[in-house]
Amino acid sequence: MTAQATVHIITDSSCDLSEELVADLGITVVPLEIRFGTSTFVDRVELTTAEFWDRCRTSDELPSTAAPAPGAFVEAYRQAAAAGATEVVVITLSGDLSATIEAAQQAVSAIDNEIECHVVDSRSVSAGLGLLVIDAAERAATGARAGDIVTAVHDAAARTQVHAVLDTLENLRKGGRIGAARSLLGSVLSIKPLITVTDGAVLDAGKQRTRSRALAHLVNLVAETADRIERIAVMHADCSDVDDFVARIAPLVDAEPMVSLIGPVVGAHAGAGTIGVVFTERGSADSAAAGPRE
Repeated sequence: MTAQATVHIITDSSCDLSEELVADLGITVVPLEIRFGTSTFVDRVELTTAEFWDRCRTSDELPSTAAPAPGAFVEAYRQAAAAGATEVVVITLSGDLSATIEAAQQAVSAIDNEIECHVVDSRSVSAGLGLLVIDAAERAATGARAGDIVTAVHDAAARTQVHAVLDTLENLRKGGRIGAARSLLGSVLSIKPLITVTDGAVLDAGKQRTRSRALAHLVNLVAETADRIERIAVMHADCSDVDDFVARIAPLVDAEPMVSLIGPVVGAHAGAGTIGVVFTERGSADSAAAGPRE
């Protein structure tokens, strides 16, 4: 009789899952690199999220990010094998946003069949990636096979929406995405850009004139989908108003919102004050079984 496969879940540090949750679910997180000028830090290892936001408040340099080297994934694969896993499922941030998935795929050819690897593009980022990784880890814990986990991740990814509001245009200005005049005008008018992640790409989703209107827009998006939501998370970049936002979201849905602090990988591009909501809708069978909310 063939022994039951043991599946280990690996992701990257853009998932923005807490260290406690990662440990509880037995997930391996491969870190990206964060750069401030000539200084380079390994995410979660040499630079914590709190330290990142402290540095952002005091530095004039715009942080940037770099994908892990393939060797970081090779080490993760070998550690999983040494711990008794027979397969790994690797779920990375969107390949449209980073070369991380390429590093994960290159690492597969370097381990000489020491362990079977399945690399999946989440087509998402931050808490969007995080929710997919949680689902995969929970399935692995129940003994699900790697192929079934991969299928489930693809299915859930197609049902996961990521919506966010940026609090400032400064990161976009520093990164050369918009001009200084437009940034200044946006700041004077208190314009808050809305973004969404659609099929792996970050897209413009409009704008609101104030933060309160922008957050109300996100609440409305949840309210419109509430009866179909299976999992939900609120992600924020060092926001003082996140508790109030969660309190507005929570009564709308059956699932308890996970609160995710945006880390350096996403924070480098989104900027402080970014707040967003991520939710996975139920599949058609689940939706029919759930019925309408009272």
